[in-house]
Amino acid sequence: MFPTAFAQFVAPARARPQLWRLMLGLPVALGVYLGFVVLLFAALWLGLGTEDTARWIDRIITASTPTATLLLLLTFLGMGLGALAAARLMHARAPATLFGPMPRVLRDFVVAGAIAAVILGGGAALWFVRFDAAPGLDVALWLSFLPLALVGVLIQTGAEELLFRGYLQQQLAARFASPLAWLVLPSAVFGLVHFDPAGAGGNAWLIVGAAAIFGLAAADLTRATGSIGAAWGFHFVNNAIALLILATQGTLPGLALYLTPYDIDD
Repeated sequence: MFPTAFAQFVAPARARPQLWRLMLGLPVALGVYLGFVVLLFAALWLGLGTEDTARWIDRIITASTPTATLLLLLTFLGMGLGALAAARLMHARAPATLFGPMPRVLRDFVVAGAIAAVILGGGAALWFVRFDAAPGLDVALWLSFLPLALVGVLIQTGAEELLFRGYLQQQLAARFASPLAWLVLPSAVFGLVHFDPAGAGGNAWLIVGAAAIFGLAAADLTRATGSIGAAWGFHFVNNAIALLILATQGTLPGLALYLTPYDIDD
């Protein structure tokens, strides 16, 4: 049995729960995402020319500067739009149904974000006791980018929640009763998309496992609350700390105030 709130969250997906719709919806979402990225790079090319655009693409991929990192975070807007497009085109669903009731989304975002800030912020504080951080951005520069950076993290985490805990989890829960299908499977996929053997080296599968466990926690928050709000708040605070406060070298360092003295493959 689903909790009442989760049953209400899944209800809009039950009108068209066929697996073939989901199997076509995921390529639709991916196509919109990639199309958005292509449009962004095309805009850079029109404004800067071929040579400068190639340099900017390299900066964006490596998130080596604040502006490049902001542009990387902006690309996730395409992922969110892709999830909304898949729900509309393949399931005739209103975009709002991927979020859950908006008052609940906002309330749970704040509550879960506050709890995560205390726990994860405490963990970061303990890290600073154990390790000596390397300097990242100058404080004044960091503060000047902070408002846009927070918006960027909000977009990035919101897009991932819409796709994995909104669209994918909802549609699987509408079709299958077993939590192996709608709780574990989306979390495993979420972990696999973080697979980066080139950057993480021998730690690549450990990072996949950590991301899958994170996804499982976010999926269970969605099950318990009946919206993506709590998972989004948890995700937002986690990524804000990891991208803006203390970034691991070899990941996305461009907006961080501090960097770890070790690389992601260490």
